[in-house]
Amino acid sequence: MTTLTISQKGRVVIPAGLRRKYQLTPGTEVQIVDYGGVLSIVRIFDDPIQTGAGLFNGPDSLTEAIVEEHRQEREREA
Repeated sequence: MTTLTISQKGRVVIPAGLRRKYQLTPGTEVQIVDYGGVLSIVRIFDDPIQTGAGLFNGPDSLTEAIVEEHRQEREREA
């Protein structure tokens, strides 16, 4: 866990390791979000649609897995 100190001007420094991990470079825009008492730093992407495209792609189809599970349930009940 990293502890940060807020400066007199309200600034905090994000440690270099976290900046590298989350690709936070100078000029990157972020938002501070209040989740009911928990503050989070959330990166703002230039094109969130493009950034999220393909995020859930994978070798397995969730739809096929659900259909197969349903088929197996029917066979067990029969």
